Parts: sequence; structure tokens; C-alpha cells
Amino acid sequence: MSETWKRRTRMVHSGTRRSQYNEVSESIFLTQGFVYDTAEAAEERFIKAGRDEFIYARYGNPTVAMFEDRIAALEGTEDAFATASGMAAVSGALTSCLRAGDHVVSARALFGSCLYVLEEVLTRFGVEVTFVDGTDLAQWQAAIRPATKAVFFESIANPTLEVIDVAAVAKIAHAVGALVIVDNVFATPVFSNAVEQGVDVIVYSATKHIDGQGRALGGVVLGTRDFIRGTLEPYMKHTGGSMSPFTAWIMLKGLETIDLRVRAQADTALAIAEALQGHDALARAIYPGHPSHAQHDLVQREMGKGGTVLALDLKGGQEAAFRFLNALEIVVISNNLGDAKSIATHPATTTHQRLPAAQKASLGITPGLVRLSVGLEDCDDLIADITRALDGAG
Repeated sequence: MSETWKRRTRMVHSGTRRSQYNEVSESIFLTQGFVYDTAEAAEERFIKAGRDEFIYARYGNPTVAMFEDRIAALEGTEDAFATASGMAAVSGALTSCLRAGDHVVSARALFGSCLYVLEEVLTRFGVEVTFVDGTDLAQWQAAIRPATKAVFFESIANPTLEVIDVAAVAKIAHAVGALVIVDNVFATPVFSNAVEQGVDVIVYSATKHIDGQGRALGGVVLGTRDFIRGTLEPYMKHTGGSMSPFTAWIMLKGLETIDLRVRAQADTALAIAEALQGHDALARAIYPGHPSHAQHDLVQREMGKGGTVLALDLKGGQEAAFRFLNALEIVVISNNLGDAKSIATHPATTTHQRLPAAQKASLGITPGLVRLSVGLEDCDDLIADITRALDGAG
């Protein structure tokens, strides 16, 4: 890969490994294992495998390696490890570097499964977790201790779209030597500047924008080579959370078009946010890229765009939200995001259902809140569909 290549070029060509047939599209190596010429060669590879030497699909695979190299080149990290799902990436990144007695500080506004890992899994094994309001730097400063091992947060919170000052939190964490681990899904690899902002470990659910077309589950963890190969890889390869070769091929194809897709989705999301401002059925329309968002200036500084997701808080609560959802014709009801199809989700009864009512309220997950992931449909069609559904929901 040339050091002068720009991001869109890297998304198409980085990491490519061609077989003896010199194929244009990357090959899928659907094999669980690899053959050695001699017993001595097998012994040597198990002692130390080279960059293009593979042992077992759970440990590594040529197609998976292409995806890892490509996403690392895009993100600007030294290395990456591809996982079976986004949650495999989150749990692997956290669990691989923590042990009993360690302390973690986390933003409390998180996806439900991330909360489960922090509240239930890590604490079960003796890790202490302190939750803070991620937007309040004073709370981060007060919670982080000299012995804090790591901090964790979503750069943009799911589903309320609060934005973390990534660089400021990283500076506070690094002052005590804590690792900064960020779930960067809503920022997307297209708008991410996580490395420049001081993030040590970046996590994506590749299911979202990287595939972006509803075909496969996947995840990826990015960071330094020491962390990826020294800390994360041993944990992941022995616990079985690695990505399949076929999924990696899907993700490679997704990276070829991600820049075009995500920029178009973000432009449409902003147009929808502008069209819905002041609608009678809404208590608020939340979009990080719109000037009405409380952290709009921070979003522009961190990402330059507002991403692909809005949140609509209907005045009539759950009944109005359900009427709105049921009236949509183009936008589908599901619980994914970052897809080519626009998707509407009611977090209080689906993705964040298990949270107690008081915790939902403290996070801003109201009964009327609907998360809207903007797809690739015509912008005018989407505005008409959403507006019509809102008109009948009041």
C-alpha cells in the first residue's frame, strides 16, 4: 500500500492478497486448516507463524487477514483482529486486558449488551466498574483513579446520541496510564478520527456500516500491534470469537463502497433532521449534525458530519411512537442500524428493554423515543414517509 493513498483508495485496495491466479476480487479461503510440507515446518509454524502463514481458521485465515489489514489501513492503526460479531469485539477488547481487582470507568449511556458485559460479566469476575455521565468531564476526572486500568465509552451514545469529548477523556485517562477503549459504531470508520483523538483501542460492529447491507454479523478490534497480537489475539483464538472467512469477504466488499454509502446516508440524515424541526408530534428531533444538537460544535470538531442516525422523541409516548412506527411504509421496523435500508427502532421496548424504568429515564430513553437509522433510499421519499407517519401519530 502506498503511503500517499487517500482513504477511499485504501478502502478498495489495502490488504489485498492474490493467489497464483491473480484474481481481481478477493478470494474466499473456506478452509478450517492448512497443510504443511513437513513435520518440521508444522513445528516451526506453531512456534512462530509468519505474516502470511496460517495454522487454523480460529487463529487466522488469508481472507480474514485481508479484511483486518484493510480496516486497519483505513482507521490508521497498526493492526486489527476481526471477530464473529460486534459484541464479540466489545467483550474481547475488555475481557482480554482485565483481571480481578482491576478498575474500569465507563460512560453509563451504552447499548444494552455493552451494559450487560460491564455490569454482569466483568463484575462477576472481580472487576470493579464505575459509571459516569459521559458528557461530564468533571465526572470522568473524579471517577478515574491512579490505578484505573481502562475507560470505555461509545463515542456517540446509543440511542440518545450524546457525544463524548473523546480527546478530553483520553487525556484524563492517559494521565494515569489507563487504556482508552471506544465503541465507535455511530462515528463510523468514514468519519472517525479516533487515533488522532488519543484512542488506544477502537471497536466496531462490522454488522453496521462496514457490511451495511444486512447480510452478516461481524466485528473488529483495532489498536497497536502489541495489544492486538499480544493481548487480544491469544484470548480470542482460545475462546473462539474469530470471524469466518465468508463473513470477512462480505466485509471486504462492504469497505469498497462504505465511503460512498455513509456520506450519502449522513447527507440524507441531515436533510431529514432539518425537515422535522418543530414538527407538532415531536418533543425533540435529535441529530448530532444539526445545529440544534447541544454538542453540535463538538461533533463538527470530532467528525465533521453527524452520522447516519437520528432520534425522534414523540410527545405522545409509547402509544404515539407505536402509531408512528406502524404507519411507516418505506422505513422498516427492526433493531439494526447502519444498513442500506432505513430502520426504525423503539429502544425502550427492544434494545434497552431490560433496563429498569429509572435507568431508562436517567439515560433519556423515554417511552416516545424512536431511533431512526437512515438508509440509501431517495431523500425526498424518506422525508415524505416519515412526515406522513408523524402527522398521524400525534
